[in-house]
Amino acid sequence: MKKKKKLTAVALKYDQATTPVPTITASGRGRLAEKIVELAKKKQIPIQQNPPLAESLAQLPVGEEIPPDLYEAVAQILFYIMYTDQLLSETQQ
Repeated sequence: MKKKKKLTAVALKYDQATTPVPTITASGRGRLAEKIVELAKKKQIPIQQNPPLAESLAQLPVGEEIPPDLYEAVAQILFYIMYTDQLLSETQQ
């Protein structure tokens, strides 16, 4: 029987005007990760699933900027979120 791996969730904040690099605002595993996801859904914050990236980011303390070696992976996710947000707003007009 395969052991189910615990969920890992990491929340990032990125505002080009105030923060040059995305910052970790929350991180957790197991029940805490479930709470982070639940809160994001409740506040309609976009969620992307990328377990390897989440594991890497979860190693960092809350409040820390993401390291340069993760810029590309995080940038791809941010681009996707911004792109889908733009498409949604265009279709709702």
